[in-house]
Parts: sequence; structure tokens; C-alpha cells
Amino acid sequence: MPDPVVVLIEDEPQIRRFLRATLTSHGYRLFEAATGADGLVEVASRQPDAVIVDLGLPDMDGLEVIQRLREWTAVPIIVLSARGQERDKVTALDAGADDYVSKPFGAGELLARIRVALRHAVGVSHEADEAAFKVGELTVHLLRRQVFVGDKEVHLTPIEFKLLTTLVRHAGKVVTHQQLLREVWGPTHTDHAHYVRVYMGHLRQKLEAEPARPRYLSTEPGVGYRLAADWGA
Repeated sequence: MPDPVVVLIEDEPQIRRFLRATLTSHGYRLFEAATGADGLVEVASRQPDAVIVDLGLPDMDGLEVIQRLREWTAVPIIVLSARGQERDKVTALDAGADDYVSKPFGAGELLARIRVALRHAVGVSHEADEAAFKVGELTVHLLRRQVFVGDKEVHLTPIEFKLLTTLVRHAGKVVTHQQLLREVWGPTHTDHAHYVRVYMGHLRQKLEAEPARPRYLSTEPGVGYRLAADWGA
């Protein structure tokens, strides 16, 4: 199995150094670019397994890089963003990014995000075969439409189940409020953000041991929600 290839598009030398040390020591082959234009060339020539892109690049907006990549590739894209830029995160995810990591970030968090992105890239077909998702005590049988916490079956309404399975399909990745509204309620309901909050509350009451301190269904403030893919992520 060849080492996964990652292209990093980041203009800050110290972050490039940190990621070079982190990723190469964990078995990744890293190619770097300091500008958006060079990054697009690197992705086209290296055909990487994942792309990490900073939103604040010197020559073009990171969002433009994402949009231009999405015109021709489905490669997993992880955004690096300065903390607190919620609108930027949402815009990046809606533009086609798969996930984001806020600066400053730890090596463990970024490695977990990369693992999830790579699993998604190769694992979509396996999900259909297994038709079951499991993390911790939570098991979701997609075809049988059954949900268990431990050995106890949990009964969900059709909307709750659809919301949960949408999160399962993107497990480990943040899903924006808009994306959830589009996929669960349809394109005419994208301005009804309170629907997601209400039903997420219902899911937590039914699935979490402590709904106020959720382990499975975490909130990404101002952005959306994330279903844990494994306890390390």
C-alpha cells in the first residue's frame, strides 16, 4: 500500500514546518505550495489523496482554490482557518471543502481529520455493503432502519432517522445547518435553522447518556454539527 499523498497549500513557513514534521512522521508523503496558483498545479500533477488549504493565501482566496478544485476533482479538502471565522468556515464547506481545522490546532486533531477524510474517499462503497455504522455504544442499521445504544433499541421518528443517517454519511466531518436542512427537509426549507436545533435536541435526548454533554453529536458553534466517527476523532 503506497503512502497517502497530501498537498499542503499554506503560506506560513512555521505551519508548513510543523505539518511537514507531523505528516511525514506518520507515513504521509507531503508536497507543499505557498500560493493558491502553485497549489492548483501541485494538486493537478500529484493527484493527492487529500488537500489541506489555508483560507488566507497571498495571491487568491482559499475559497477560490476550493471552487476551482471542485470543478474537476472530488479529492478530500481540509481547510485551515483562523479561529472565530464562522462565516468563512460555512462558506468553505458550502464551496465543497470536506472539513476544517481551526488555528491554532494540535497534530492529533489534524491527523484524525485526515484519517476521516481518507476513509470517506475509499469507504463510501463499503458503507453500502455493511449498511451499518458503529461508534462507541451507538449502532445504526441503515437498511433495517434500526438504531441501538448498547443492546437497547431506540425508536426514532422518520425525520430523526433521516437527520441521523445524513450525519452518518458524513461521520467525523462537520455538516453545515444549510446542508442538513437541504438533505433532510428539502431545498425550500434552508432558512428554517431552528428545525435542526429542535430535532438535534430530540436525538441527543434519545442517544446520549448526558444530552447536555454529548459524546456522539457535537455542535460546531455557528457552523453545524459533527457525528463522531471514532473516539479518537
